[in-house]
Parts: sequence; C-alpha cells; structure tokens
Amino acid sequence: MLRILSICLAVLTIGFASMAHAQSNNPDEVVWVQIEAQQSLARATDRATAYTTLLQDVNGFAVGGGWYAIVVGPYRRADAELVLRQYRRDGLIPRDSFIQTSNRLRQQFWPVGANVLGNGAVDAPDGTVPPQTEAPTPATPEEETPQVAEAAPAPAPEPEPEPEPADETPAQAQRSERELSRDEKKELQVMLQWAGFYTAAIDGSFGRGTRNSMAAWQEANNFEKTGILTTLQRDALKKQYNAVLEGLGLRTVRDTQAGIEMSLPMDVIAFDRYEPPFAQYTPTGDVDARVLLISQPGDQDTLFGLYEIMQTLEIVPLEGPRERGNSSFTLVGENARMISYTEATLDNGEIKGFTLIWPAGDEERRRRLLAEMRSSFTRMPGVLSPSAGSASQQSIDLISGLQIRKPKISRSGFFVTQSGDVVTTSAAVQSCSRITLDGDTDAEVTSDDPARGIALLKPKAALSPLAVASFAGQPARLQSEVALAGYSFEGVLNAPSISFGTLADVRGLQGEQNISRLALRARAGDAGGPVLDRTGAVIGMLTAAPEGGPQLPEDVSFAVDAATVVAASSDAGVKLPQAAAEGASSLTAFQLSEKASGMTVLVSCWE
Repeated sequence: MLRILSICLAVLTIGFASMAHAQSNNPDEVVWVQIEAQQSLARATDRATAYTTLLQDVNGFAVGGGWYAIVVGPYRRADAELVLRQYRRDGLIPRDSFIQTSNRLRQQFWPVGANVLGNGAVDAPDGTVPPQTEAPTPATPEEETPQVAEAAPAPAPEPEPEPEPADETPAQAQRSERELSRDEKKELQVMLQWAGFYTAAIDGSFGRGTRNSMAAWQEANNFEKTGILTTLQRDALKKQYNAVLEGLGLRTVRDTQAGIEMSLPMDVIAFDRYEPPFAQYTPTGDVDARVLLISQPGDQDTLFGLYEIMQTLEIVPLEGPRERGNSSFTLVGENARMISYTEATLDNGEIKGFTLIWPAGDEERRRRLLAEMRSSFTRMPGVLSPSAGSASQQSIDLISGLQIRKPKISRSGFFVTQSGDVVTTSAAVQSCSRITLDGDTDAEVTSDDPARGIALLKPKAALSPLAVASFAGQPARLQSEVALAGYSFEGVLNAPSISFGTLADVRGLQGEQNISRLALRARAGDAGGPVLDRTGAVIGMLTAAPEGGPQLPEDVSFAVDAATVVAASSDAGVKLPQAAAEGASSLTAFQLSEKASGMTVLVSCWE
C-alpha cells in the first residue's frame, strides 16, 4: 500500500512539473534538466556522485513525496532544451530526462552543504543564469555530418515521461549481464584492461579476476562497489575507453566503387581520388593521416605482386613486421615520422584491404583507431575498375599516384669474391638502417675503414656474380687508358655506365701516394665503382669528389689504388684475387665494358 501511495505521489509530482512546463514559454526562465529520481536519499546521493564523473553542474533536490531528484543546471529554458537533446543524443542521460522548473525543487542534498535555491528561488532575480552555470555549447549540424544542410524547423517539445530510476540493482545488473554475448564480455575485459584494472586473459568468462577488476573500477569511479557493472556503468566505462577517439569523426563509409564499407576518421581525412588499386583519402588538417582502400581483381600471383610493390612505397617504411600467407598479407612499417599498417585478403578473385598511415608518437589513438577500422571492415560486391582515375599524373617515381620509396644515397660497388662480397666507398654505408645490392638484396657491413675510404659488404642471400674483380699487381703506366664502371645516375638506369679516360698521375693533388688522378669525367653515383686497365684488371676504386676545396675541372677524378683496396680487404679477413702477370692481352672496348658491367653493383643506403 505504501509503495502504491509513493508511486501516486511521484506521478502527481511529474504532473505538476508538466503543467509548469506547459504554462511557461519564456526562453529566459531559469530551469533544470532532471535526469533521475530515487526514493532513497543514500541511493540518490550515490547516483549524484556517479553522474558528477560524467557531467558538470550536477545538483540534487528533494521533490516531495519521499522522492529525491538529480538534476543538472540551472540553465535558461532555451539552453536547457539544447542541453537535454545533446545529452540524450550522446547517451549521457536517460531518454526519459525532462525539463524541471525551480518551483518544484525543495531542500538541496547535493552537493553536500550547497543551497543554490536559498529561500526556494534561484539566486538570480533578474532571470539570468550565473556565468559559472551556463549551458555547454551544443554541437552544430556541421559537426555531425560532412554535408551543410538548411536549418530545420524547431521540433515540437517532447512529452515529459515519468522519471524512472536509470540504473539497476545488482540483481538487475546481473540479469542484463547474462544477455551479453561472449564477444561483448571480451570487450568489457579489454576495456577494463585498458583502464588498468584487469591483467588476466581476455576470455569472455567473468571469474574472480574479472569481478575484482570491476569492483576496483567502480571504487575508482565513485560507484557502489558490487563487482557487477550495471548498464549505466558499462556505458560510462565505454565512454572512457572511447574518449581517445574524440575529434576523429569516426563514421561508416560505403565506397561502392571499391566495394568496401568500414569506419573511417572523416574529421581528419577526406576522399581525394581513385588510383587503382587504391581509393585514396588524404589529410584535411593538422593530423598527418592517410587511408588507402585496396580493391582489385586478381589471383594469388596478383596478391603476392601487391605485397612486393607495397614495400617499395614511401608510405611503408622499411622497419616493421611483415607476414604473407597463401591468401592474405599484413605489412607494418615504422620510422621516426609515421607508422603504416596494411592488410589485404584474396577472396573469390577479389583482393581487398586497406592501409592506415598515422603520425608517430600517437600510438594509443592509432592503436584504437586501427582496431575500429579492422573490426568494421566489410566486403561488398564489386572491385575498383582499372580505368578509375586514368587521367591522373604519370611518373616513373609513382605507383598508382603514390611515391616510390627512394634510398638516402646510392653509390657503386664491385664484386671481389665468388660468394658476392662487395667493395664500395665508405661514404655509401654511413647511418643506414638497411643496405641493399641492386635494390633488392640485403647486405651487411663487414668492414668500414673511413681513413682509407673503403667499406666491405656481404650479401645476406647467396649471389652468383657475372664477373669478379681481379687486382693488378703493379701500378698502371702514366697516360695509359682506363675504364670506369658505375651507376652514374644512382640507379635511375638499370645498368652501370662505362666511362673511358686516362691515368693522369699516380699521386693525388697533394702528393698522396695511394691516390691516382684520372683524366675522366665521373658523377657522384660512380663513387665506389671499379677503375680498370685495358686488360680488365682493377687498378683502383673511384673515390667521392673532395668536399670543401676548390672547384676542379669536370674531367678530374680520383681513385684509391689497388694496393690500398687489397690491404683494407686483407685487414677485414677477405683475400682478393690477383690479376694475371704482366703481359696479358688487351680487351676490346666491348669486352672491357662487358667485364666491368658484370662486376659492378648498385649499393643503396636506406633510412
């Protein structure tokens, strides 16, 4: 009987509130947003404490009939309507929250010791709201959608339903918890782990460890410590978990041309163009982020080719794990500026996937965003047409409009053993995260002698050189003809260039005994290349042009002599082959070019 009487009193209270609302249309009237009511003062105090962690300007008042209301405000009526809609939309308050007038509020119980109403009236006789309690600015239509829409007529006021307790008892919470799927339970464990309260396995089983972590989270967030999260508490935990994604504008994008649907951060990127097999989304603001949707027809060979091509692009840095299976691959690339993640899968003759490029140093947000993108990725019928974006820029440095990654520096080198050991200039191997031979074979530095300007490299995979250098045992004669092999244009051409000249002096400009001066025109990329006499014997290695000195004529070059190269290699434990004794026959220009090209290799240093 008492319960029936209490409910009747509550309904009567709401009825008065509705009447007061209907009687007042003054936009400057001071009102409140009532979000919850409880029949227990202790329970109402607990709920007010919980809401304070989510909202500003939380207050609590008795409203008669043994009920205690939790409200936010005060606001002008016009602002209160906006706050009510915004908080409902964001899921911060129950859907049955409503506008409450000041004359329905009695003794204040929260915050403890506060008395905003004073003698039953708001302390603002001129009808204004004090500055510290102004309503938060509601979101504009432009912030909610990328399209600019005409202002719609103001909606009719929603009916004010009877306030009901928004939260659940432990028994109710346990019943609602049983309705969660295993994946939803795992998600709760992930969120508790992220918050720092859960350290066990993510298994979707709520054992003692999960219950203890729930209780610890409740205590830290001023909730009743039960070890069972209510629906409101699960929502609050999820809001904390997703706070890192605020400002990204995560929205579902359906790209019907690419046949892909997924969540993308549309507040920081925008669609730019199609460059098959990519739909490219580029940055729009301060966050240097990019997204590629991958979509093309193909088979396993196409997939494997895409895997190799992606690794040549600047957007996929060299460092990072890579994995390729029979029908899918993942690529992670990382450097000081960015982290790139790519995944693609072959299914029913269609290759689809995506790439996320995110600035380095923002790992928490990147990791969370990537998880949202991966979980939302959905394949739709169709793939990107090969003709899409056909009018785009063409360049040998671009693949589908994306810049090919280039080495920091490329120089020349030459094979000195049958197993593929290479001699090159020391300048080519400084501060490299990776060194390659001919662009695709990784190599390691076995010796670096900056004083002599010579470095030795060993390939990480077995090589079979077309030709191997043999070194002259005696110095070449002055004014004799010499040939230089080198990648003059640093790899732009797929084969070394051959230059011819003469040996101008067996000493350097300052009398250096191990330096030869050549009357021969060379370029920067030629440094490290072999210098040969007419018999095909190597008489030296071209050095880089001296820096900081006077400008020399274009046909003046320098080479470290053969004896110095042999000595540096011997110190590193590599014995170099010697050329035949003096009297070997001269080679034709074609034979000399063929031998020099066979032993010369492109050495590239990558960041």
